[in-house]
Amino acid sequence: MRITLIGSGNVATHLAAAFKNAGHRLVQVYSPNMQNAAMLGYHVGAAAIDNLKDIDSETDIFIIAVKDDVIKEIVPQLSPFKKLIVHTSGAVELQMLLNSTVDAGAFYPLQTFSKTKELNFWDVPMCIEGATEEITRQLEELARTISNNVYRVNSAQRKILHLSAVFACNFTNHLYAVSEALLKEHDMSFDMLRPLILETADKIKAHPPATVQTGPAVRKDEQTMQAHLQMLDGKDELQQIYLLLSQDIIKNSNTGNRDS
Repeated sequence: MRITLIGSGNVATHLAAAFKNAGHRLVQVYSPNMQNAAMLGYHVGAAAIDNLKDIDSETDIFIIAVKDDVIKEIVPQLSPFKKLIVHTSGAVELQMLLNSTVDAGAFYPLQTFSKTKELNFWDVPMCIEGATEEITRQLEELARTISNNVYRVNSAQRKILHLSAVFACNFTNHLYAVSEALLKEHDMSFDMLRPLILETADKIKAHPPATVQTGPAVRKDEQTMQAHLQMLDGKDELQQIYLLLSQDIIKNSNTGNRDS
């Protein structure tokens, strides 16, 4: 397909590479920052533009990979071209596009992306939604050229997926950062926690997360939890996070196991 990417950030960068490797033609890359557009365009053989007035109409699909709040501003500028327009957001309903065009869809890669970190796109779940059955099939075909995991997911389901991903990925990563900061305060390295983190992630490959929960909260070890809270004295926000998470673990625990 002839593809025009609207955006040059993390998602756009990985999608562009995947499309290029699959043999698709990247027509243009748009970014309000010409340097960013040019850099990505150079790597995938696409023309760089920093003004939507310079859009080339000789494309099959516009893929919008920008901040959620900007999507509604961009779609009306693309709809006059009468091409398929899709966004890559987990949180934006398809209706936002349908307010401006009937040729609309969602092309949501359920993964965390960083420009500097390579990943195997074939493993990335692609969540597809189209305004019509024909568009849905077209997006499925496109997705299967870059991923082995393609799912039909409607707007409501996609928003729940995105919410779940925030808990599983974004909040978890923030807690890693909190842990690192606590260790640095006491001249210790975050490297000491990496094997623990990897083992925790490895467990859920074969088990539901709730069944492999460990720690003082699931053991209802009140003395240890109180000691932890005292160690966080003066860090009110972290105390609140610790309490909320511990209380939720206790509430959802179905085990009386006192082992670690």
